[in-house]
Amino acid sequence: MNLNDKPTTLLKTIGNTPMIPLDKFFHLSPIRVFAKVESYNPGHSMKDRVALHIIEEAERRGELRPGSTIVETTSGNTGYSIAMICALKGYKCIVAVNSKCAQEKLNVLRAMGAEVHVCPANVPADHPDSYYCTGARLAKETPGSIYINQYFNPKNAESYYLTAGPEIWNQTEGKITHFFACSGTGGTISGIGKYLKEQNSAVEVIGVDAVGSILKKYKETGEIDPNELQPYRMEGVGKNMIPSATDFSTIDRFVKVNDFESAHVARMLPLVEGLMCGYSSGAAIAAVIKEIASLPKDAVPVVLLPDHGERYMTKIFDDRWMQGQEWLNDFTPSVKDFLEELKETYRVNPTLL
Repeated sequence: MNLNDKPTTLLKTIGNTPMIPLDKFFHLSPIRVFAKVESYNPGHSMKDRVALHIIEEAERRGELRPGSTIVETTSGNTGYSIAMICALKGYKCIVAVNSKCAQEKLNVLRAMGAEVHVCPANVPADHPDSYYCTGARLAKETPGSIYINQYFNPKNAESYYLTAGPEIWNQTEGKITHFFACSGTGGTISGIGKYLKEQNSAVEVIGVDAVGSILKKYKETGEIDPNELQPYRMEGVGKNMIPSATDFSTIDRFVKVNDFESAHVARMLPLVEGLMCGYSSGAAIAAVIKEIASLPKDAVPVVLLPDHGERYMTKIFDDRWMQGQEWLNDFTPSVKDFLEELKETYRVNPTLL
């Protein structure tokens, strides 16, 4: 860059994240798996896209003025993206998060100037203390505020349709055949999936759901099954209610993964590929592991890795936390089988996991 040129602002660096082949991780597979690595955004997650799009749309409609407040319900990453943009644009930021939110996420939210309200995780979505209801209440109680409401805002999916969808299509030269992404709000998989299917209706869009969430069963039956609900530790994957931001018609099917699998795969990724990614990235790759043997040999799968691993250093990357879950010792037979499969298939020493 010529120092006399106009410098690029931080917000202009959102998007155009790299596509990286996971050749070492899947080195025994005839299929090359490509990862869309969203931690390269300035806010270290894919949520920069939706935050910028919704805020700039609100500005165009005249809903935001200097000193306005932006309120959001978030598992952490959207909140950070909003706080980052608020700091640059001169807005105040209030976020409601649930108690599963990693301490690192809480710390960075506060470091960016956000007002943080921590709410209990394992309560129904319509409970007054849930982070959904708390976010809505805070917005009503705050004069001059707007509520992003990513779970029910159509601009959520639109942001990915306009940005990440075309990027993935162009980066694969239109050869993508399968797209794997975690579903939380559902905006990411819905927006990208819609764009990809408009280019080629044969592209299969595969959602990743958490054990303990209702999304997979809802897709298959059209009904909410309360028996599916159980506590789980992952952040940003699965839901205990149905967000309208999720377009289930765009998602061909879901794959369920559990906390244990997702944590161990996320811990394996930096050891094999040098990529530090978060809990939901482990979930997404765990889904690919389960599906890769059934994909056609000429498949070109892309998996979206939502955020950076630095936000989970006191959780999945902390041996003490992992031992507290009994995930590093006293393995049950099913856990032993999973680790043995990883060792055999990917040649990873399970003592490193």
